[in-house]
Amino acid sequence: MATTLFDDFSPISSKQWKQKIQFELDGADYNQTVIWNSPEDIQVKPFYHIDEASKAVTVKTQVSNFKICQNIFVYDVEKSIQRAINTLERGAESLRFTIEDKTTDVQKLLETLPLENRIVYFNLNFISIDFVKLLDQISIQKKATFYCNIDPIGQLAREGNWFSTPDKNNFETLEKISKATANVSFLSIDSGLYQNAGANITQQIAYSLAHANEYLNRFPNTSKPIVFEVSVGTNYFFEIAKLRALRMLFKLIAAEYNSDLECHLLVTPTKRNKTIYDYNVNMLRTTTECMSAILGGADAVANLPYDALYHKDNEFGDRIARNQLLVLKHESYFDKVDNPADGSYYIESLTMQLAEKSLTLFKDIEANGGFLKLLNDGTIKKKIQESAAKEQELFDSKKEILLGTNKHPNKEDKMKHDLELFPFVKIKPRKTLITPIIEKRLAEKLEQERLELE
Repeated sequence: MATTLFDDFSPISSKQWKQKIQFELDGADYNQTVIWNSPEDIQVKPFYHIDEASKAVTVKTQVSNFKICQNIFVYDVEKSIQRAINTLERGAESLRFTIEDKTTDVQKLLETLPLENRIVYFNLNFISIDFVKLLDQISIQKKATFYCNIDPIGQLAREGNWFSTPDKNNFETLEKISKATANVSFLSIDSGLYQNAGANITQQIAYSLAHANEYLNRFPNTSKPIVFEVSVGTNYFFEIAKLRALRMLFKLIAAEYNSDLECHLLVTPTKRNKTIYDYNVNMLRTTTECMSAILGGADAVANLPYDALYHKDNEFGDRIARNQLLVLKHESYFDKVDNPADGSYYIESLTMQLAEKSLTLFKDIEANGGFLKLLNDGTIKKKIQESAAKEQELFDSKKEILLGTNKHPNKEDKMKHDLELFPFVKIKPRKTLITPIIEKRLAEKLEQERLELE
């Protein structure tokens, strides 16, 4: 017979807890003192109780199966091979290759790698039927799972133009890829763009779903998972709830197409709150962000090196980033329990509220012509800019803190001679069909002012 714990203690209702808190506040207003409002207009209470809990949210997350993913930018094929082998030997379980040139010898890149039963992602900055067909053949030979993260709508949003293709349009090329391949998954959603540009969480979820719905409208019979490349910020519990709400709502939308299609979450820490000054703090930020990603149900997590803003890819930064995930997985036991957020009244409440607000915004987008229409007429960019401006104001007024940057900065910290990469928004004049959505970090203006004084 199971032992019932705490029989000696009488249950305490939420009303009693609130009365106790009000007594301790000694006259201060309860709502103004201990309840705060998030950018998503969610009121966060000081405690959550079973007698106020709504029906439990059903979100199945295979946390025990999450993969540690290594990012590799392919410029020199030989060096990329060596880097891939090295990272797999040192604990990486999955790889994400970014390939910018369709003439890259992908056969050579992959032929010596131990890829059996591994997941490999390919971020392709072009669209090519022959290239994807070759990857499809290799995946069968290697007995590997390949995700070709092709996202023409994301390309339009980020760059202002579609991919160059000999076909009538990018969707026609995707249709040909769909018919020519059997093994690879080829659709992805660049959800991280919205987060890094300053969208609030409700917008991130709704825009990602509306973005995905454009593909579902055109490829309703697709059977391969759609990859969502998501960025997570530093709001720990909200980010856990964000991933859960995204997964739950995608399943709801897929069901409208009579599909049991799953979304595959490939998650990376955001760049928006990262800094070049006091850069070691970036490690603390990425650690909690990776924790949110895992607990929220990411299928794979690709960590961001602490020096990614200003250093070229390097072995030390990669190793530290990978080791953060290895510690979480093998020493903190984050992979031992599926659905770890279940039963947390706070996370359950956040998940439901974010899901409801995001679904409302999603329906509004669809009622107004769909995501592509609003992207083309500038509405999506405008709404993200409005949210970004509010967050920037919080940072500039020091209500949102980035330690070492807008609070307790180290005046002796010098960075001018350590910059291998340009860490600010790059201006690239070109002809575009629409004005692109621009990623921008919160600390950019402050950092530029400090650099000028060095």
